[in-house]
Amino acid sequence: QVQLVESGGGLVQPGGSLRLSCAASRSIFKFNAGGWYRQFPGKQRELVASITIGGNTVYAPSVKGRFTISRDNAKNAMFLEMNSLKPEDTAVYYCNTLSNDLNWGQGTQVTVSS
Repeated sequence: QVQLVESGGGLVQPGGSLRLSCAASRSIFKFNAGGWYRQFPGKQRELVASITIGGNTVYAPSVKGRFTISRDNAKNAMFLEMNSLKPEDTAVYYCNTLSNDLNWGQGTQVTVSS
């Protein structure tokens, strides 16, 4: 039973940066492609960035060039570095495998506002 815990969100000004962390209770991302998702109020959860077992990364057009996904297999963790944040990035951010094999965590709130 793998548990996912997201952290690192908060309130930042436009142009600011945040680093989100995804902690897994057991090894998972060394064996599975992972992804960061976000959910706007009243909307469906959407994929923001992904990383394959081989380390290839893919980003949604809206965040490409600003966000960077990475992982640390030894720590069973995945990260999302967010730079040049915009108010439109305000959402709850979640992590999971790309196949969504795991139960969703509580997510971490990111709010970008002046």
